[in-house]
Amino acid sequence: YCNEKLQQLFIELTLKSEQEEYLREGIEWEPVEYFNNKIICDLVEEKHRGIISILDEECLRPGEVTDDTFLVKLMQTVGQHKHFQAHETSDYEGRKTIDRDQFRLIHYAGEVTYNIQGFVDKNNDLLYRSLKEAASTSSNRIFQEVFPKSELLSQKRPPTAGTQFKTSLNQLMDILMSKEPSYVRCIKPNDYKQPAVFDEKIIRHQVKYLGLMENLRVRRAGFCYRRSFSFFLDRYKSLCPSTWPSWHGQPRDGVRTLVQHLGYTAEQFKAGKTKIFIRLPQTLFKTEDCLQLRKHELVTIITAKWRMYIARKKYRELRDAAIVFQKFWQGILARRYTRQYRASAMAIRRFIVGFKNRNKPECPENINFLKFVRINYLRQLAKNLPKSLLKVDSHWPKAPPSLTKTSQLLQELYRSHLAIKFMKPLTAEDKAQFTLKLAASDLFKGRKECYPSSVAKVFLNTHLSQEEMRAKQQLFDSKVPEAGVHKFSLHCVKYDRHGYKARKRSFLVTDKSCYLVEVGSWKVKEHFTLNQIEGIAVSSLSDGVVVIQLPASGPQDRGDLIVSTDTVVEFVTKLALYSEKLSQVTIETSGKITHNLPKGHSGTIHFQHGNPFIGKDKQQGFLQVVTQ
Repeated sequence: YCNEKLQQLFIELTLKSEQEEYLREGIEWEPVEYFNNKIICDLVEEKHRGIISILDEECLRPGEVTDDTFLVKLMQTVGQHKHFQAHETSDYEGRKTIDRDQFRLIHYAGEVTYNIQGFVDKNNDLLYRSLKEAASTSSNRIFQEVFPKSELLSQKRPPTAGTQFKTSLNQLMDILMSKEPSYVRCIKPNDYKQPAVFDEKIIRHQVKYLGLMENLRVRRAGFCYRRSFSFFLDRYKSLCPSTWPSWHGQPRDGVRTLVQHLGYTAEQFKAGKTKIFIRLPQTLFKTEDCLQLRKHELVTIITAKWRMYIARKKYRELRDAAIVFQKFWQGILARRYTRQYRASAMAIRRFIVGFKNRNKPECPENINFLKFVRINYLRQLAKNLPKSLLKVDSHWPKAPPSLTKTSQLLQELYRSHLAIKFMKPLTAEDKAQFTLKLAASDLFKGRKECYPSSVAKVFLNTHLSQEEMRAKQQLFDSKVPEAGVHKFSLHCVKYDRHGYKARKRSFLVTDKSCYLVEVGSWKVKEHFTLNQIEGIAVSSLSDGVVVIQLPASGPQDRGDLIVSTDTVVEFVTKLALYSEKLSQVTIETSGKITHNLPKGHSGTIHFQHGNPFIGKDKQQGFLQVVTQ
């Protein structure tokens, strides 16, 4: 009976529900015939006519009740049922296999013969009331739950064993019907429990009476997959651009659009009233494969969207934080600027007041202004100090009245600093050269037109060639040993006292005397000592004429010596320095020089600008010097 009920549940959940679902959804379906064992279940449990009801009636009937009377009552009630057989109701062949105290039920799995001996007693297998009272008062929790005291209060007759079994089985069926059970059908291969031995007859019998063939026919004729339109659309809508990300129409229309995009044929699917049915697993597997591939794309999109969301959120947080920070920082800057602006305004006000009182003695009104002027002057002086010693006087920044004396002291200190800095690396020759240059500067700077061109020229000890110096040693030094140490020599043009005739000569200066010798023969033409020089006169023009003033009395009175040279500045400087007559150098600016001639006579040399020329004026007899 229990197996019949389970088989009926299986039929309802698989075969019957399968066909009913197809019909309910409007899917074309060819009905599959299967054995419905509800007739057998009704034979056993039907109210007032079932075997259990008949057994309960016999147990409750007054009088003598035996198993035989139960069998008689059973044959009277269900004897004509096609699934019930007894000895009296069966044919000749059946009576051979059924005894008089037996009956047979034709179940879905085969025929089962039951012996009625003990049916009534087992159905009335009740506990005495005194035993239930004792069990209900037990301290054991299990006894208290099995034998509750509420049963002792009830005046109804306790149900029989058959009724209890039927009630429990119906409760089990209700529980199973509320679930979605999965069935695992086990096939017994043989009756000997031996491995690798298959009895075909036994296996066929089990396959037939388990209803597997009907189930296979239903599955083959039906669809392997069925889901509601909304579920199918929600799961696979990402595979179609028209349904992704959301479908705003009816789910049925969305599913049709989706399957058309996926390329489903009419044989591969059917659309019911509320569900879609897919026939072949391959179609579903292909759709799942597409979904798995699509998931990777969706994950990429979702990841990008999520990262974008996180980035935007972080950006908004940073922006809000930056705005707050900017507010505070702008407030700080504004307050700082206000303080600076106020301080600047006060400083400008004090500066203006100090500027108005700048010529007054130092007082509280101008002390800050004078301090600023001093500081600013010192800063400007530090930035604009002359780099050259020669520019200290001309490029020295002008000092304000309050720092005039300070500026003069600083100028002297800086000039000394540059002089020391400049003199340190100089050699003895360089120092001697600068001594001569300083003497020339004192004599001719700003007083002789050709002085600027002579500044860059080095003052030499001799302007004679090496051959001339060797000839000097042979022809002059050997003949005039008393001449002394050689100091300076050069070529010049000597003008006679009478007629101013020009003659080429070499001028030699020693530590004692000066010698005017003939070029080539080195014959001494004129000689005088350095002490005999009374003065030196030159013009302020760019000519090279020099008048060496000598004593006008004595046996060697020959008048003043007139020479002309290209290095007039160097010649006059050295001659005045060696003879210690720097103070007797005269630079004539009147345009003429008067010189002494022998026997108390005098002559004149006139200077002017024009085409270069030196010669005697034939009319008046003076020496005319014309220079550029």
